[in-house]
Amino acid sequence: MTRYTVDGSEGEFEPGSNGQVLKNKLGITDPALMQEAETELLLDLYTDVFGSVTREQRLTVALIKEWHRKWLGNLFDWAGQERTVNMSKGGFPFAAAAQVPSLLEQFDRKCLLPLTPCFGMERDQAAAAIAEVHVEFILIHPFREGNGRIARLLADVMASQAGWGQLDYTPWEQDREGYVAAIHAGLDCNYGPMTEWVKRASGA
Repeated sequence: MTRYTVDGSEGEFEPGSNGQVLKNKLGITDPALMQEAETELLLDLYTDVFGSVTREQRLTVALIKEWHRKWLGNLFDWAGQERTVNMSKGGFPFAAAAQVPSLLEQFDRKCLLPLTPCFGMERDQAAAAIAEVHVEFILIHPFREGNGRIARLLADVMASQAGWGQLDYTPWEQDREGYVAAIHAGLDCNYGPMTEWVKRASGA
Protein backbone atom coordinates (compact mmCIF):
# COMPACT_ATOMS: atom_id res chain seq x y z
CA MET A 1 0.00 0.00 0.00
CA THR A 2 2.72 2.46 0.98
CA ARG A 3 4.48 4.34 -1.79
CA TYR A 4 7.25 5.50 0.51
CA THR A 5 10.64 4.30 1.64
CA VAL A 6 10.48 4.57 5.42
CA ASP A 7 13.39 4.75 7.84
CA GLY A 8 12.80 3.70 11.43
CA SER A 9 9.39 2.10 10.93
CA GLU A 10 8.15 0.59 14.19
CA GLY A 11 6.42 -2.50 12.80
CA GLU A 12 3.80 -0.33 11.15
CA PHE A 13 2.58 -2.82 8.55
CA GLU A 14 -0.44 -5.00 9.15
CA PRO A 15 0.57 -8.62 9.81
CA GLY A 16 -0.37 -10.79 6.85
CA SER A 17 -0.31 -7.91 4.36
CA ASN A 18 3.19 -8.72 3.07
CA GLY A 19 4.26 -5.16 3.82
CA GLN A 20 1.53 -3.76 1.59
CA VAL A 21 -0.91 -2.27 4.12
CA LEU A 22 -0.09 -0.08 7.10
CA LYS A 23 -1.07 -1.42 10.52
CA ASN A 24 -4.69 -0.43 11.04
CA LYS A 25 -7.54 -0.66 13.52
CA LEU A 26 -9.68 -2.88 11.28
CA GLY A 27 -7.03 -5.48 10.50
CA ILE A 28 -7.31 -4.87 6.75
CA THR A 29 -4.62 -6.76 4.84
CA ASP A 30 -5.80 -6.31 1.24
CA PRO A 31 -4.43 -3.13 -0.42
CA ALA A 32 -7.52 -2.85 -2.64
CA LEU A 33 -9.85 -2.95 0.37
CA MET A 34 -7.76 -0.34 2.17
CA GLN A 35 -7.83 1.91 -0.89
CA GLU A 36 -11.59 1.54 -1.07
CA ALA A 37 -12.01 2.38 2.62
CA GLU A 38 -9.76 5.44 2.38
CA THR A 39 -11.57 6.69 -0.72
CA GLU A 40 -15.01 6.37 0.85
CA LEU A 41 -13.84 8.15 3.99
CA LEU A 42 -12.22 10.89 1.90
CA LEU A 43 -15.54 11.56 0.16
CA ASP A 44 -17.14 11.90 3.58
CA LEU A 45 -14.40 14.32 4.61
CA TYR A 46 -14.95 16.49 1.52
CA THR A 47 -18.65 16.69 2.35
CA ASP A 48 -17.85 17.68 5.93
CA VAL A 49 -15.19 20.25 5.03
CA PHE A 50 -17.14 21.96 2.26
CA GLY A 51 -20.16 22.07 4.52
CA SER A 52 -18.27 23.82 7.30
CA VAL A 53 -15.42 25.99 5.98
CA THR A 54 -16.51 29.50 5.04
CA ARG A 55 -15.17 31.61 2.17
CA GLU A 56 -13.45 34.02 4.53
CA GLN A 57 -12.03 31.49 6.99
CA ARG A 58 -8.27 31.39 7.47
CA LEU A 59 -6.84 27.91 7.19
CA THR A 60 -4.49 26.62 9.89
CA VAL A 61 -2.26 23.64 10.63
CA ALA A 62 -4.59 22.72 13.49
CA LEU A 63 -7.51 22.58 11.04
CA ILE A 64 -5.53 20.45 8.58
CA LYS A 65 -4.63 18.01 11.36
CA GLU A 66 -8.31 17.81 12.25
CA TRP A 67 -9.16 17.00 8.63
CA HIS A 68 -6.61 14.20 8.63
CA ARG A 69 -7.93 12.83 11.92
CA LYS A 70 -11.53 12.88 10.70
CA TRP A 71 -10.51 11.16 7.48
CA LEU A 72 -8.29 8.35 8.78
CA GLY A 73 -9.10 8.23 12.48
CA ASN A 74 -11.22 5.08 12.13
CA LEU A 75 -8.32 3.31 10.41
CA PHE A 76 -5.08 4.44 12.02
CA ASP A 77 -4.02 5.37 15.55
CA TRP A 78 -1.70 8.10 14.23
CA ALA A 79 -4.33 9.94 12.17
CA GLY A 80 -4.01 13.69 12.65
CA GLN A 81 -0.59 13.37 14.26
CA GLU A 82 2.79 14.45 12.94
CA ARG A 83 4.80 11.51 11.62
CA THR A 84 7.64 10.11 13.69
CA VAL A 85 9.43 8.32 10.85
CA ASN A 86 11.62 9.64 8.06
CA MET A 87 10.24 9.08 4.57
CA SER A 88 11.40 9.36 0.98
CA LYS A 89 9.92 8.63 -2.42
CA GLY A 90 11.80 7.83 -5.59
CA GLY A 91 15.03 8.69 -3.83
CA PHE A 92 13.74 12.14 -2.79
CA PRO A 93 13.71 12.65 1.00
CA PHE A 94 10.92 14.63 2.59
CA ALA A 95 11.57 16.74 5.68
CA ALA A 96 13.17 14.80 8.53
CA ALA A 97 10.61 13.74 11.13
CA ALA A 98 12.44 15.68 13.86
CA GLN A 99 12.01 18.89 11.84
CA VAL A 100 8.28 18.47 11.14
CA PRO A 101 6.99 20.32 14.26
CA SER A 102 9.07 23.44 13.60
CA LEU A 103 8.39 23.33 9.86
CA LEU A 104 4.65 23.15 10.47
CA GLU A 105 4.88 26.16 12.79
CA GLN A 106 6.65 28.08 10.02
CA PHE A 107 4.14 26.83 7.45
CA ASP A 108 1.28 28.10 9.60
CA ARG A 109 2.91 31.49 10.15
CA LYS A 110 4.60 32.14 6.81
CA CYS A 111 2.20 30.43 4.38
CA LEU A 112 -1.28 29.88 5.76
CA LEU A 113 -1.51 33.13 7.72
CA PRO A 114 -0.67 35.49 4.82
CA LEU A 115 -2.01 33.36 1.94
CA THR A 116 -5.41 32.21 3.20
CA PRO A 117 -8.20 32.72 2.60
CA CYS A 118 -8.03 33.45 -1.15
CA PHE A 119 -11.40 35.18 -0.96
CA GLY A 120 -11.22 38.46 -2.91
CA MET A 121 -7.86 37.72 -4.54
CA GLU A 122 -7.22 38.27 -8.24
CA ARG A 123 -6.88 35.01 -10.19
CA ASP A 124 -3.09 35.17 -10.59
CA GLN A 125 -2.64 36.04 -6.92
CA ALA A 126 -4.84 33.15 -5.81
CA ALA A 127 -3.05 30.71 -8.13
CA ALA A 128 0.31 31.76 -6.70
CA ALA A 129 -1.00 31.39 -3.15
CA ILE A 130 -2.38 27.90 -3.80
CA ALA A 131 0.88 26.89 -5.49
CA GLU A 132 3.09 28.03 -2.62
CA VAL A 133 0.93 26.39 0.03
CA HIS A 134 0.76 23.16 -1.96
CA VAL A 135 4.49 22.94 -2.57
CA GLU A 136 5.48 23.71 1.01
CA PHE A 137 2.97 21.22 2.44
CA ILE A 138 4.17 18.46 0.11
CA LEU A 139 7.82 19.13 0.95
CA ILE A 140 7.06 18.85 4.68
CA HIS A 141 4.89 15.73 4.23
CA PRO A 142 3.73 15.93 7.85
CA PHE A 143 1.70 12.71 8.03
CA ARG A 144 2.59 9.03 7.81
CA GLU A 145 0.14 8.59 4.91
CA GLY A 146 -2.36 10.64 2.93
CA ASN A 147 -0.28 13.79 2.42
CA GLY A 148 -1.04 14.11 -1.29
CA ARG A 149 -4.78 13.77 -0.80
CA ILE A 150 -4.84 16.24 2.08
CA ALA A 151 -2.74 18.62 -0.04
CA ARG A 152 -5.35 18.42 -2.79
CA LEU A 153 -8.17 18.99 -0.32
CA LEU A 154 -6.30 22.07 0.94
CA ALA A 155 -5.88 23.32 -2.64
CA ASP A 156 -9.56 22.64 -3.37
CA VAL A 157 -10.65 24.62 -0.32
CA MET A 158 -8.40 27.54 -1.26
CA ALA A 159 -9.67 27.45 -4.85
CA SER A 160 -13.27 27.41 -3.67
CA GLN A 161 -12.62 30.34 -1.35
CA ALA A 162 -11.25 32.16 -4.41
CA GLY A 163 -14.55 31.48 -6.16
CA TRP A 164 -13.26 28.88 -8.61
CA GLY A 165 -14.80 25.69 -7.28
CA GLN A 166 -12.74 22.53 -6.89
CA LEU A 167 -9.75 21.88 -9.12
CA ASP A 168 -9.41 19.28 -11.89
CA TYR A 169 -6.18 17.37 -11.25
CA THR A 170 -6.23 15.45 -14.53
CA PRO A 171 -3.35 17.50 -16.02
CA TRP A 172 -1.22 16.74 -12.97
CA GLU A 173 -1.88 13.03 -13.28
CA GLN A 174 -1.21 12.99 -17.03
CA ASP A 175 2.25 14.55 -16.60
CA ARG A 176 3.43 13.29 -13.25
CA GLU A 177 7.07 14.08 -14.02
CA GLY A 178 6.25 17.71 -14.77
CA TYR A 179 4.25 18.01 -11.56
CA VAL A 180 7.05 16.49 -9.48
CA ALA A 181 9.56 18.84 -11.13
CA ALA A 182 7.37 21.77 -10.08
CA ILE A 183 7.42 20.51 -6.50
CA HIS A 184 11.21 20.22 -6.58
CA ALA A 185 11.49 23.78 -7.92
CA GLY A 186 9.94 24.87 -4.63
CA LEU A 187 13.10 23.78 -2.83
CA ASP A 188 14.56 27.04 -4.15
CA CYS A 189 11.35 28.97 -3.33
CA ASN A 190 10.49 28.98 -7.03
CA TYR A 191 6.72 28.53 -7.10
CA GLY A 192 6.23 29.69 -10.69
CA PRO A 193 6.09 26.20 -12.22
CA MET A 194 3.50 25.02 -9.68
CA THR A 195 1.49 28.20 -10.23
CA GLU A 196 1.13 27.17 -13.88
CA TRP A 197 -0.04 23.70 -12.82
CA VAL A 198 -2.63 25.29 -10.51
CA LYS A 199 -3.89 27.44 -13.38
CA ARG A 200 -4.26 24.35 -15.57
CA ALA A 201 -6.17 22.58 -12.82
CA SER A 202 -8.48 25.58 -12.52
CA GLY A 203 -9.22 25.55 -16.23
CA ALA A 204 -7.45 28.86 -16.84
